[in-house]
Amino acid sequence: MKGKLEPSQRETLVEEGKNLKESLVTLEEDLVKLKDELQHVAQSIPNMTHPDVPVGGEDSSAIRKEVGSPREFSFPIKDHLQLGKDLDLIDFDSAAEVSGSKFFYLKNEAVLLEMALLNWTLSQVMKQGFTPLTTPEIVRSAIVEKCGFQPRGDNTQVYSIDGTDQCLIGTAEIPVGGIHMDSILLESVLPLKYIAFSHCFRTEAGAAGAATKGLYRVHQFNKAEMFVICRPEDSESFHQELIQIEEDLFTSLGLHFKTLDMATADLGAPAYRKFDVEAWMPGLGRFGEISSASNCTDYQSRRLGIRYRPSEPPQTGPKKGKANLPATKFVHTLNATACAIPRMMVCLLENYQQEDGAVVIPEPLRPFMGGIELIKPKLK
Repeated sequence: MKGKLEPSQRETLVEEGKNLKESLVTLEEDLVKLKDELQHVAQSIPNMTHPDVPVGGEDSSAIRKEVGSPREFSFPIKDHLQLGKDLDLIDFDSAAEVSGSKFFYLKNEAVLLEMALLNWTLSQVMKQGFTPLTTPEIVRSAIVEKCGFQPRGDNTQVYSIDGTDQCLIGTAEIPVGGIHMDSILLESVLPLKYIAFSHCFRTEAGAAGAATKGLYRVHQFNKAEMFVICRPEDSESFHQELIQIEEDLFTSLGLHFKTLDMATADLGAPAYRKFDVEAWMPGLGRFGEISSASNCTDYQSRRLGIRYRPSEPPQTGPKKGKANLPATKFVHTLNATACAIPRMMVCLLENYQQEDGAVVIPEPLRPFMGGIELIKPKLK
């Protein structure tokens, strides 16, 4: 505007400027609230489903593979609780006094067996090109939500820390998923393959009954988790790789197990497709889940903001000499349990028990237990 303004005009314009500034602040606050509301609604929408996934509840899940057969015993068998007590390996009673129900102490050879399982698993998985990690075990609630878990509510499996925006993790999938949050990766670094060890904490809300006794369902345990970040076109092949690694591990330990293609109602929010491994637990007299492998496609990466930039040559733009970089794309994420200690303990103790009360150590684990081949009953 040219020319000198009258004082009254200047005052009016200054006032309008102040009003616009105040309105902008209000609009920006409203925008933040709307974005939060949109994110909350978006997180309530589950992932798409693979066309080959069986439709229905858990009973509709399809068996992909069955390995081995149940061991036949010529003597009365014990469950892992009795074996743990007789061999002085597990103490539930003291843990209940110290921490409450569904906690436990491992003792003597059980401690060595836990270390052996973890170290053997890490060594085997690292041979497949996975990078080992240990992770934070307290994370922000927002990360939990973006990975597809609900940190609060009556039936949440997550322990939240009062007075903070933080939670204890239920799986290393959550902190590993957050490593590359809000980042753009180069296509040349993909895939990223991690094997992460962590302590895990779960409320196990609603879990009760004989089927969940002992080590089968507990509040705190150790676990090795595989996690893959890859290009969208590669995620199905990596899903097959992850389940093959799991099956190879459990076959090496001599377990009788079956792999299931889980039905739609049992996928959970993040999974596009999920394979579960259930192993025979003779003391419990049933199969029990020991592992799962999930392809979450871009469900988590969209919420976590993990993208990659394709390596294709830049396109020349309309302005001379100006090149346009290829548009970024969301990565796909996958996760799979390599070894969940308590349930592996159940399988090994119950399947390898002997008539005299001893438990044989599977051959692959012996070098990681200082050569111990047998857990023998203690002399009284």
